[in-house]
Amino acid sequence: MNYLVIKCGGSVLDHLPRSFYEDIVKIQEIGEWTPVIVHGGGPLITSLLKNLNVETQFVNGLRVTDHQVLDIVEMVLSGSVNKQVVRNLVEVGGSAVGVSGVDGGLLKAVPTADAQTLGFVGEVVEVNQTIIEGIIQHGHIPVISPIGIDDFGQRYNINGDIAASAVAKALGAKLCFISDIPGILVEKDGMKTKLDKVSKTIIEEMIEDQTIYGGMIPKVKAAIDGLVHNIPEVGIINGFEKNSLIDYSKGKTVGTKIVLEEGIA
Repeated sequence: MNYLVIKCGGSVLDHLPRSFYEDIVKIQEIGEWTPVIVHGGGPLITSLLKNLNVETQFVNGLRVTDHQVLDIVEMVLSGSVNKQVVRNLVEVGGSAVGVSGVDGGLLKAVPTADAQTLGFVGEVVEVNQTIIEGIIQHGHIPVISPIGIDDFGQRYNINGDIAASAVAKALGAKLCFISDIPGILVEKDGMKTKLDKVSKTIIEEMIEDQTIYGGMIPKVKAAIDGLVHNIPEVGIINGFEKNSLIDYSKGKTVGTKIVLEEGIA
């Protein structure tokens, strides 16, 4: 089975058009690729934290997470956002099952190396892919919320991009990050241009000189980590362009393709 892991960031989820979800259902119906969705929900989490007067901060694009923040993160990600994605797929004739990484130990996690600073932010060390496969075998599209759990029942906030990369690694899947821009944009002669293809080395240089910054950092790092661990392909595409996801699944030049080594294009 050929899997396509689709990561939808929280910054675009509220605005993605109906056509995006129609494309996912079409991909499932065509049958050449099997879609698996992993989503974020950062802006909604930030909004709710603000309404509740809970302070929050970011380090290198990752949210510092204490017990109070973790409860709110789980409520938003595994609750309202997860079910919103499921509903959107149902509305266009699809069938989806929403699960959290906590369910059945789907995303087994450990604290990040920077746990003293980040708190309950985790990284995925194991994916229970039988849960994903079971959902698919029953004809549904899996929709995964990036909350992880360890062997002792401790939950962890997993960056959605990192969770998507871990799921793609476990399934040997192509990985596609959905954005509201057509890919990685760089400034050249005062104008922004899209990179059709970019390598690991160039991305690391761009992070170093801050051409890539903020929330894009975990995205491209997750992409590189996936490629190193045998994910066959990683792309960043614009989910607002009709058929962009279908075109990507068919191997057409869409968005930015991230590769291990080949320079820049």
